Amino acid sequence: MAGSSVGLIGLAVMGENLALNIANNGFQISVYNRTRSVTEKYAATSAVGKPVTPTYSLVEFVSSIDRPRRIAIMVQAGAPVDAVLNQLLPLLAPGDLVMDCGNSYFPDTARRSAAIEPTGIHYFGVGVSGGEEGALKGPAIMPGGPAAAYPLIEPILTKIAAKVPDGACVAYMGTGAAGHYVKMVHNGIEYGDMQLIAEAYDLLSRAGGFSAPELGAIFEEWNQGELDSYLIEITATVLKSIDVDTGKPMVDVILDQAGQKGTGRWTAQDALELGIPIPTIEAALWARNISAFKDERVTAAKSLRGPSVRRLRGAAVDKLVAAVRQALYASKVASYAQGMALLAAASAERSYNLNLGEIARIWKGGCIIRARLLNEIQSAYSRDAGLTNLLLDRDFREAIDERQAGWRHAVRTARALGIPCPATSASLDYYDSYRTARLSANLLQGQRDYFGAHTYQRVDRPGTFHTEWLDEKRGPRPGTRLVSSDPAGPGSGH
Repeated sequence: MAGSSVGLIGLAVMGENLALNIANNGFQISVYNRTRSVTEKYAATSAVGKPVTPTYSLVEFVSSIDRPRRIAIMVQAGAPVDAVLNQLLPLLAPGDLVMDCGNSYFPDTARRSAAIEPTGIHYFGVGVSGGEEGALKGPAIMPGGPAAAYPLIEPILTKIAAKVPDGACVAYMGTGAAGHYVKMVHNGIEYGDMQLIAEAYDLLSRAGGFSAPELGAIFEEWNQGELDSYLIEITATVLKSIDVDTGKPMVDVILDQAGQKGTGRWTAQDALELGIPIPTIEAALWARNISAFKDERVTAAKSLRGPSVRRLRGAAVDKLVAAVRQALYASKVASYAQGMALLAAASAERSYNLNLGEIARIWKGGCIIRARLLNEIQSAYSRDAGLTNLLLDRDFREAIDERQAGWRHAVRTARALGIPCPATSASLDYYDSYRTARLSANLLQGQRDYFGAHTYQRVDRPGTFHTEWLDEKRGPRPGTRLVSSDPAGPGSGH
């Protein structure tokens, strides 16, 4: 009897749904879970009548899959992935292929790829986005690994991925850890997007006086236009939902402490390593972090003073609603510009050879950040594949110009009323910084040269310079000297 086309290890919710997706698309799949009872329950419930082969040992599991074996791992990132690989790899042969489909940290994927490559076994880090529903009905899939081996899994991934009018939401990302890197940045953008939406809700709730159901209707309307996205859609649903126990809006009884699983933090950490500014994502991170200090915030609220939050009235409310809509769109563009710039920098640094337009295309369906905006981003890279920043694209320039007054009005209103809007403000600061020909870093360089002789460049001549800024007896003196004729000399460092 023929064996399975593919195998999957790990039957938590994401794993069991992905296995069903594979089976529902006509592939015979073997499944294995470390806890036998989990496999038995799956075989007796969700997998009934499906082309699913339950197995109860790794040896049985591997033996049930046709060569070359194609195996997906869906276990918790970190040590559990290494533990599975340590048990699985000795049972495999050259030409077999293993996919880590969890949210592994990309340096771990790079390490595992380097260690496994000499064995002749192909190793892929595969980003999978879409949550439980996406895993079952079609996620966005971001595979990275050896290009020559990708055809072994391409037919399966193409069948199970979400579909949009211009194709399946899957594409080969690049070598090594490229797939997990792209998924990590996706999640970072997701952090920023969610925080921007939360700030829009907070400002309209507190300054506009809208109830949660009223805001749900506003977001529902917004979802019919340029803000059309999965996150806006579910925001409307959450805001309109009523708690059955209290009769209050569900959002009003949820504690204001946000959790996180690490991918947003990893995005910020690597952006710092590469020197790429992503202030919207970083603001979203610290906003989640400060939300964890609930008790301290409650205490601080009793003693720290700020402006009184007054509710706007009449036309001022209508103006704020329009401004917040404009600010949300413009901030999202700025946030995506940051994420795409980070992807471009990482691609150059690590030779991923990422196709940013194709990444935008596969994010249009299945994944958490799927949105109408991604059509515009894809178009921007179609017009100019070498676009250095989305803000420079003609259509985005015009879109932000049309919304800039509203963007500033929303931030100004929040500031005047003492309502925090860190991600929205950071997005505007990013835009203003990027469009500023001369920033204040000239003074920073003078300070650094003063206390650490770090040197600097000049605007009027090439080279690297240092100034003896202070004579203890005579005071300041212009003791400037040329340190290097190379403009990228000592002064280019930190």
